[in-house]
Amino acid sequence: MKISRKFRELAFLIFIILLFIGGAVFLIFKIKKEPATGIFSEKNIVNVLVIIEDNGKAVSSNVISYYPPTKRAAMFDIPANTGLILKSLSRTDGIAALYSEKGVDEYLGEVEKLTGIPIPAYMIITVEGLSYITDMLGGLSIFIPTPVDIDTEHYRVLLPSGSISLDGDKISEYLVYEDTEDTKVTVAYRKQKILLSLLRELNDHREVVFSKKNFKEYFSGVSSNLEEDELKKLLFELCKVDVEKLVPQRLTGSEKVTADNKKLLFPFRDGRQFKEVVKQALSVLASEDDTVLERVYALEILNGTEKRGLAGKTSEMFQSFGYDVVIVGNSESSAKETILIDRIGNPAVAGIIADIIKCTNIKSAELPNNDELTGTETAVDFTLILGEDFNGYYVRKKE
Repeated sequence: MKISRKFRELAFLIFIILLFIGGAVFLIFKIKKEPATGIFSEKNIVNVLVIIEDNGKAVSSNVISYYPPTKRAAMFDIPANTGLILKSLSRTDGIAALYSEKGVDEYLGEVEKLTGIPIPAYMIITVEGLSYITDMLGGLSIFIPTPVDIDTEHYRVLLPSGSISLDGDKISEYLVYEDTEDTKVTVAYRKQKILLSLLRELNDHREVVFSKKNFKEYFSGVSSNLEEDELKKLLFELCKVDVEKLVPQRLTGSEKVTADNKKLLFPFRDGRQFKEVVKQALSVLASEDDTVLERVYALEILNGTEKRGLAGKTSEMFQSFGYDVVIVGNSESSAKETILIDRIGNPAVAGIIADIIKCTNIKSAELPNNDELTGTETAVDFTLILGEDFNGYYVRKKE
């Protein structure tokens, strides 16, 4: 039976179409999976997303921003229950749902939107991988403020207080255990401490860890979109960070219960505040003044207006920027203009703090170094008195 000319032409056309589709799919897949290269630069801030994964779920997610010239870094926790409208899932849910259901690529894209910065690299460490690295390093040194005695469904977590070295199994327990008395902030900080301790131990053992024959073995439980040499270079540099001066930060917001009974954390001001936190932290990394990252600065925030709750709300904002707000209250007298009082004589830090709320009214009230001083003077580094020109977020410009 002869095959008609039209049939042959149709078959050839279908073959060409299928070939084109196959090539396009291959190209898309290849581009999507192509490892990131050239992300490390000696002059630019490097951003990397570090995820600790347990059974396909992100139990810890932090963006680490590192600036090679100053060897400084910032760390931002991304809470799993950060409430967002997730278009690819067609629902409002915690950002961690995106990781579990759609994978790291879409999750990374959403984290970039949250932070407002490009994040070209990611690293995923499984809990088992973290445990393995910990044992290879001989344990991780962790400071535990209070003893831990928790009964879980499968085991009991029993840890003493103080600075102790935890082996792989104990570090896994310390990472994932849940205590109803712990706040979300406490839990996030606990997980961030593990990452910081890991960086410190890697640095202490860098000659062994980063040798050509050992690197693959140590990081067998780590996956990344970086080429091996690029990942090795990035980790080697990150380990040089002075973790004692790194102040971990966290996305903050208001927690609400959704219609399907989920407790989600919706970022303040539709996420604008967190972007400002990130922006300021990155600018500080490049600062030539070492005192801006010397320690955590203590603030006193006083309400000089008749607006109730103004100081408390403002304290939450400054805490999200990594400052320790130790006193919140009312000013002894009313204030028309917002003023920041520098009590330690550090104009560089005072300027950074004032810039958060666009305050230009800064006064110095440096106190003498006297161990006998008591009260507010010794408790705070800066006092912020909120005036009538403060709208809850910024100081209004004079007309």
